[in-house]
Amino acid sequence: MTDAIVVEDVRKRYGEKAALDGLNLRVGRGTVHGLLGPNGSGKTTAVRILTTLLRPDAGRVQVAGCDVLRQAARVRGRIGLLGQHAALDEELGGRQNLEMFGRLHHLGARRARVRADELLDRFGLTDTGGKQVKRYSGGMRRRLDLAASLITEPEVLFLDEPTTGLDPRGRAEVWASVRSLVGGGTTVLLTTQYLEEADQLADRISVVDRGRVIADGTADELKARTGGDRIDVVLRDSGRLGAAVALLPFAAENVSVDTDRRLFSAPVTNRMSALTQVVRALEAAGIEAEDIALRRPTLDEVFLHLTGRSTETAAQKAAAQEAAAQETAAQQTAAQDAARAGEVV
Repeated sequence: MTDAIVVEDVRKRYGEKAALDGLNLRVGRGTVHGLLGPNGSGKTTAVRILTTLLRPDAGRVQVAGCDVLRQAARVRGRIGLLGQHAALDEELGGRQNLEMFGRLHHLGARRARVRADELLDRFGLTDTGGKQVKRYSGGMRRRLDLAASLITEPEVLFLDEPTTGLDPRGRAEVWASVRSLVGGGTTVLLTTQYLEEADQLADRISVVDRGRVIADGTADELKARTGGDRIDVVLRDSGRLGAAVALLPFAAENVSVDTDRRLFSAPVTNRMSALTQVVRALEAAGIEAEDIALRRPTLDEVFLHLTGRSTETAAQKAAAQEAAAQETAAQQTAAQDAARAGEVV
């Protein structure tokens, strides 16, 4: 499989801070590649370099077979970018927005109309194409924004936290659209703070921290790094948690205890044997379990295990979204300037 994105030893500094410190990344064509990392890990800087909005200090970067420094205009003509916040005119209808984007990308009036109709049909928005965008639901708006990013039929699509702020139904609609795109041959690089999203969509995942990739693999491969399967036990009495953990009939390393939830979780090697042993041990000790479950580790646990940091709090996420909104506005301005100069973004 050839690679749609190649990043080799890329470095970028802002003063004394190294935003990227030897980043290496390869993304296969026709796949979804998840890019995960805590705030300040270098994800946004990497995306800005890949989309020609920022120059690296060192290293080599190729996107869709083109060098981002020497062939920036060709790269822009082959990619699409969907930021965290919709870049739509809410007073216009869905079809009008798509036609406007088509004209900005020099498609011409007739081709812009045809392309708008194609995309409305593709994303299930034909019946609402005449409705003002401000009357769209969150999921409909995000699908329209995704359609706009495809106006030039890009080979590579960058999705920067595409479902931020959406309810579960809206997120499911966007996920379905992304799967459809990849089925048609588009390559997607996805950055997200919703680890479930990466689990659902990504063929491979790279975890970035302090400006470099610290882990790479499929979701199952990354989960295996945390110790394989786990057993979760919820007790009726949180005061018995210590006694219950002491009874574990297998190695009790890496056991986590959540007093508020009356839960302890432990890694296991033999699923069925561990389940039987735990149930018997609790019954013999007279400790009543409310629920017992075997499960695979979550990507949240993988993230914490690899980076030593949990996913963001609500306050941190809100601050990150505000900063991202400011950056998105700057990117949109840069994109419009490039389009006017005849370099299609």
